[in-house]
Amino acid sequence: MTRASVRLRLTLWYVGAMVVVLAIYAGCLVWFVTSGASRALDNRLRGDFHWAAEMAEQKPDGTLLWFEGATGDDEDSPWLQVWSAQNRLLYRSAAAERQPIPESAALAGHADNRIARVATASVPFRVLTGPSRVARRPVVLQVARSEAGMRRTLRDLVITLLLSLPLAVAAAGVGGYSLARRALAPVDRITERAHSINADRLNERLPVDNPDDELGRLATVINAMLGRLQSSFEQMRRFTADVSHELRTPLTAMRSVGEVALRDRRDAAAYRATIGSMLEEVDRLSHLVDRLLTLSRAEAGLMKPAPDVVDLRELAEEVVAHLGVLAEEKHQSIDLERTGRARGIGDRVIVRQALINLLDNAIKYTPEGGQIRVTVLDDPAPAVAVTDSGPGIGADAAPRIFNRFDRGQQSADGDAGSSGLGLAIAKWAVEVSGGRLSLEPAAGGGSTFRLVLPAAREQRG
Repeated sequence: MTRASVRLRLTLWYVGAMVVVLAIYAGCLVWFVTSGASRALDNRLRGDFHWAAEMAEQKPDGTLLWFEGATGDDEDSPWLQVWSAQNRLLYRSAAAERQPIPESAALAGHADNRIARVATASVPFRVLTGPSRVARRPVVLQVARSEAGMRRTLRDLVITLLLSLPLAVAAAGVGGYSLARRALAPVDRITERAHSINADRLNERLPVDNPDDELGRLATVINAMLGRLQSSFEQMRRFTADVSHELRTPLTAMRSVGEVALRDRRDAAAYRATIGSMLEEVDRLSHLVDRLLTLSRAEAGLMKPAPDVVDLRELAEEVVAHLGVLAEEKHQSIDLERTGRARGIGDRVIVRQALINLLDNAIKYTPEGGQIRVTVLDDPAPAVAVTDSGPGIGADAAPRIFNRFDRGQQSADGDAGSSGLGLAIAKWAVEVSGGRLSLEPAAGGGSTFRLVLPAAREQRG
């Protein structure tokens, strides 16, 4: 119903525009023909006046005579009257006798070479009256022509237009409907294909006949949207599977430890060890749930940043001191390099959490006895770079390293205790503060994560 309605509206608009154009054209044509016929009639009337002045002859008795040519009812027979200077009628042609004009005597009294339009019982006449000399005698010549021929021409033209314009409008309607149907054919194909696309067939795309026209650009935009939806659905499926896996692992471990502990009678120390192991899994599960809640609240906009001046040098020293114990357990060394004050704009609490996640990841994926370097920079923008000496991240895994539950190419030791949410949270924390977080390959192996904030002086200025 909607498609037919669109076609009908397009057809009506097309027919309406055609009616307006044809009406304007018909009006202009009638005006042009009327003006041309009127000018032609006036020119013929002036020609009759010159003929009357040249074709007169005088009889021996002094009377005047004109050669009239054909006589009878022929419209080309000259209508001529000749008046004396005293307004006395001297001559009248046969046509003038058949078609007398009552106002002719009054017009002869005001001979000014002007054309007057005089109404009669049948059709109007145009009368030209002007002074002249015939056989050296001053006279007033009066010629006239009927508008019947001009009116017949206009009548035939109007009849032709009245008969042809409806046919032209009907043809325009048929052609407009055909054009509208052809123009909307891609919409039908797009609609048909769109009906077949569902959550299980998001890999399909709408047909694009011409990517450069309006419908082609619309289909291209919709295809891009379908691509984003497909990517979102795939990420959601992966997220669901990863969450299920991450939740199942500690639950399975607790169930297994509990079943083993209940299978045989044990002493208090064994039960205490079993409960401790189960509590460790509970802590891991709680940590995972807390991070998921953090991401969920962040994406829902429930966590509003409070931007302020952040001293990255001071913040880096605090985080290194906070996580130094974890590095010591793996016999790792953390080198802190400082260059300038590196004062940026951001939410200190959120940026601190991002830096903790970056350093925590570096400790996890750096092997025992390895080295971690934290560099505070102030040029060209305030930044902190965390470089580890782990296995590094491959080029194929780098684009998705900031996705949830994506751990890249990491060692088995580091992967065991990771939820794959730290970098996702860190990226959000940096970007919500107006900064950016990027991954760079480190010289000699490992990875470098660079946290950059807007400069404090730029923000205040």
